[in-house]
Amino acid sequence: MRSKPVDPRLLRYAAASRVYFAAQGVIVLAQTAVVIGFSWVLTAALTGAIGGRPIVELLPLLGWGAALVGVRAGLVAASEWVSARASARASQQLRAALISAITRLGPGWLGDRNAAALAVTAGHGLEALDAYFGRYLPQLVATAIATPVLIAAILVADPVSALVVVLTMPLIPIFMVLIGLATRAVQRRQYATLQRLASRFADTVGGLGTLKIFGRQHRAAASIEKVTRDYKRETMTVLRVSFVSGFALEFLASLSVAIIAVTIGLRLLAGELTLDIGLFVLLLAPEAYLPLRQVGVQFHAAAEGVAATEDLFAVLDEARAVRAQSEEHGDETKGHHRAPLIEARALRVRRGDELLAPVDLAVRAGEVVLLEGPSGAGKSSILAALLGFAEFDGDLLIEGEPDASARRTLAWAGQRPGLMSGTVLENVTLGDPSPDPALARECLATAQIAELDPMTELGALGSGLSGGQAQRVAVARALYRLRSGRARVLALDEPSSALDSATEAALWANLRAEADAGAGVLLVSHRRSARAIADRVIDVPLPSRVVIA
Repeated sequence: MRSKPVDPRLLRYAAASRVYFAAQGVIVLAQTAVVIGFSWVLTAALTGAIGGRPIVELLPLLGWGAALVGVRAGLVAASEWVSARASARASQQLRAALISAITRLGPGWLGDRNAAALAVTAGHGLEALDAYFGRYLPQLVATAIATPVLIAAILVADPVSALVVVLTMPLIPIFMVLIGLATRAVQRRQYATLQRLASRFADTVGGLGTLKIFGRQHRAAASIEKVTRDYKRETMTVLRVSFVSGFALEFLASLSVAIIAVTIGLRLLAGELTLDIGLFVLLLAPEAYLPLRQVGVQFHAAAEGVAATEDLFAVLDEARAVRAQSEEHGDETKGHHRAPLIEARALRVRRGDELLAPVDLAVRAGEVVLLEGPSGAGKSSILAALLGFAEFDGDLLIEGEPDASARRTLAWAGQRPGLMSGTVLENVTLGDPSPDPALARECLATAQIAELDPMTELGALGSGLSGGQAQRVAVARALYRLRSGRARVLALDEPSSALDSATEAALWANLRAEADAGAGVLLVSHRRSARAIADRVIDVPLPSRVVIA
């Protein structure tokens, strides 16, 4: 995490972590008090027994010791409970932030990224935060709070022993840094290999039919097997580094405690130290080293979660920058009742290192505007720009006011249906906190797929439907958003490309009816039949090559 014990972005993007640190600090402070109290009680009991005090007189001390042991066990349980709750809440908040960030960055950004790698980050990677919150952070908080308090207690009892602790303790952080550098490197390689394995597997499954046709399925299987072996090798490397580093830290801590024990023993023999002080310091010394030692040990358990959050924070930071830029250009729509609903002036979409041809368009309530042009002219890119998914030059007005995107005004269905696992009803009502099943059925009927049961279960990416059916479900989803009042313009990109002529004609008639009812309709289509319902046709020419400086 940027070579810091705790990345400050964790506090920014996961508010649950703030409460966690406060609660964990209180628990650690109570644990430290219990440790000091138990060491004092045990010292008093042992010196009393050595001094010949009757067992009856020592029973109250033993009772206090047992009570403190019980309190410490309760505090450990409380720490684990707080860690588990914080881990679950933080993972939930980070996943929600990731989804929101991807939504803001848009499909254009997502198309240039590896979706399988993102899925690994959001799934397996964030699950690794359990170890980060449950093991690493508690020890980090204990190091920040318990270690100074325990050193202060030793200083009050025996300044010489406190000096030995202060002089020997820096050895552990020095070795932790050296070990941490090696750990981060091997853990990063392991996580990158896991992402590559997920990506390779997803690509192979997606193209299995093509591979089978060309007889290349065995080569693909061999490739996956090779990446799997690489992941196994990297995992074993991580384990080896973990065991070696754990041994090194334990050895250093044991050696430091041994030095304190030897000095105390020599001073006891010389009569420079009393038994009760020496025993009290000996009981506290291992506890002073323990948190710092455990930070290094538990860092290995948390390293995978650390690697995952680095990737996740990179996405969130990018979305945050886009949002700041959007707000700087007036991202909040101020006008809601002006016509036209959407207006673009000299809109030139950036595609790679090129600028597409400038386009002027306006969509008003009650009209159908058709975008026509040859393949590659940039019709879909214009829709992407209106949605805020592509960069552009020119002016974009939403109901007369400048806006960075028309996302709040558009109900959109693209060339790819973008369905997900779940019921058809869940896909149609996506994003509605209070779904209306009756309205969803009406939208399915308008999209010419009334025969489809809304409770039909779909697999991943909407599997279980034909291409034409999936396309019509996507149109029904856009209609649902429009009719539920969450949008005023219906934007459809090639909605009839997989439909027969009769179904297409019925769909065109229904879209015309939507416009006549007061909606604005922006339609992209190669079909000449779409002209029959259009109020205006905008021709999008092929771009001349204009290189962006």
